[in-house]
Amino acid sequence: MDSSSNNDRTFDDRPDFPRRAVVTAGMPYGNKNLHFGHIGGVFVHADVFARFLRDRIGHDNVIFVSGTDCFGSPIVEDHRRRLADGTFTGSIDDFVKGNHKQQESVLDAYDIRLDIYAASSFGRASEIHKDIGAMILRSLHANGRLEKLTTRQFFDTKQQVFLNGRQVVGRCPIQGCASETAYADECALGHQYEPSELIAPKSTLTGEVPEMRDAVNWYIDLPSFRPQLEQWLESMKASPACRTFVATSIAEFFEPPSVYITTKQLEALDEVVEKLPAHTREEGRSNSVRLVFADLATRESACSTLTANSIHYRKGKTLVPFRLTGNTEWGLSAPSLDGEEGLTFWVWPESLWAPISFTATVLERVGKRLDDWKDWWCSRESRVYQFIGEDNVYFYGPAQTAIFVGTQEGPPVADPPSGELQLTELVVNNHILFLDKKASSSGKVKPPAAAELLEYYTADQLRAHFFSLGLNKRSVGFRPKPLNPTANERDADPVMREGNLLSNVFNRAVRSCFYTLQTYYDGRLPAGEVGAEVRSESDQAILGFEDLMYRRDFTAATTLLDGFIRSMNKLWDANTRRVKETDDDELRSQNLIDVFHMVRVGTLLMHPIAATGTEKIREYLNIGVEFWNWDRAFDTLYDFIGDPAEHTFKFLEPRVDFFERHPSQVNA
Repeated sequence: MDSSSNNDRTFDDRPDFPRRAVVTAGMPYGNKNLHFGHIGGVFVHADVFARFLRDRIGHDNVIFVSGTDCFGSPIVEDHRRRLADGTFTGSIDDFVKGNHKQQESVLDAYDIRLDIYAASSFGRASEIHKDIGAMILRSLHANGRLEKLTTRQFFDTKQQVFLNGRQVVGRCPIQGCASETAYADECALGHQYEPSELIAPKSTLTGEVPEMRDAVNWYIDLPSFRPQLEQWLESMKASPACRTFVATSIAEFFEPPSVYITTKQLEALDEVVEKLPAHTREEGRSNSVRLVFADLATRESACSTLTANSIHYRKGKTLVPFRLTGNTEWGLSAPSLDGEEGLTFWVWPESLWAPISFTATVLERVGKRLDDWKDWWCSRESRVYQFIGEDNVYFYGPAQTAIFVGTQEGPPVADPPSGELQLTELVVNNHILFLDKKASSSGKVKPPAAAELLEYYTADQLRAHFFSLGLNKRSVGFRPKPLNPTANERDADPVMREGNLLSNVFNRAVRSCFYTLQTYYDGRLPAGEVGAEVRSESDQAILGFEDLMYRRDFTAATTLLDGFIRSMNKLWDANTRRVKETDDDELRSQNLIDVFHMVRVGTLLMHPIAATGTEKIREYLNIGVEFWNWDRAFDTLYDFIGDPAEHTFKFLEPRVDFFERHPSQVNA
């Protein structure tokens, strides 16, 4: 009975979990409902881990938060377009609130059990969010971590507002480019230029020609935090839970300032090379050369020269000042500093500390003091796990780390003491693809709505499938057969592998145990002891699952569960055949004791993934919620029920399922 490939684990090398934990799950934009990527790429993984932690360290020691990201230019633009085409008539506040309500409904349908699904622009959480933002900005200012920079920005004189990059359209100024859909500083083909060079700019708000005006904003100087960021990265690499691609991706931002120029432009480059500031030249990637500069100012000077001579270039990744405030009306108000008033926070930084605001809101709801959020975010006894997609690594990685380190009163360190904001653990997933292509609401491949999938599968089936995907290692395709136009009628539905493990394999084992108990033992577990081999295999499954969850290796955890549950069925089938052949009541009794113990263990381990079905099993076992307490993970059913002669399991009617199939699958 080998249900996994794990090496033998011992009780002495179990991983250490924090005393308290916060789990966050990104923040969907408030301009649309959730698509399958939100659920399958982030929320399911975060929810399963939060549920596991609640069982492992105690329900009251875990806070799981997320919310609608209500600010940002995509929301402003979508609201404007919806007003223009007549598909929406309310205010932007109404627009966001409606989408927030839809998002919350979908999360409930997928059994995502957040402690709060808040919003950054309305409700009590938004009030706390404004205060937290002011506190962080003032702290950075008091510590000398902010710099005030002036940039040229488009301004709509009719509306009397600064315009964000997507609120200005015109023709690309780069020679040879025919793009008519160029934005403030980049065209649809990726060419870059200074905003003042855009040809025939127009405001999308009024159609008027905007002016260029100076815009003053606050920035945090990320390059100055390089020593702390490099220490943080090395610490991340040393963690057994570190996903290799995440560390690799972050390391790219520590490269020196550089630009890439295609080799077909080398002749033009050679003509202006003497006009460029000092640099080194290297062979780049994909038929390009790389020009490396000493600092950002030197690179920007070179970019101006390249642009003036119509040489296309692409900037390499590097640490640059990170903007904290903006000049848009629809945004979270920023406090006045050094006489700069009327600014709002840029949407990205304020979304980074939104989980702090939401944590404070949760604690206030249960009667805690507002400052008690520090016990969760500023204590070395606590840990914050942030589940995000790979596109957001820069923001939650270098940018957030610099902001948190920058709030420290003393010399900034990458290993902050208690009392200072602790650096978080990033749980980053690769892209979840749709039919093996990256899906985007604004791209050619449209992702299916998350709610639509529930027309074909149960929430537990989808949760189990999404959790099993190897997003910790690579981008993976989601290929639901009902939505795959190339699927053959005889093809198996790849989504159903994990679903069948629940509705067929596990469901069959649990039902068999209950029906046998009712037929031969009057609904009471016969007295006895779990066999040593079954006990050992079960203990190894618990230790292995715990370790894999600690490492956030969810695919391996699913594989372990698959092997354990199938081993349970093999044991049941083998012994049941022998009982039929011999009518050996002692073997029947021992088989029931052993497999019921495996059911107990499988139910505990599966609980975070398929809560509905596993809760139903606990109900029929007639055991209280202490069943989920990991302090008792290695207990047998006898430890819960006491005298088996005095404990009756709930009667299971014929054809009752613990893990139900979707109605569309019943006759499939």
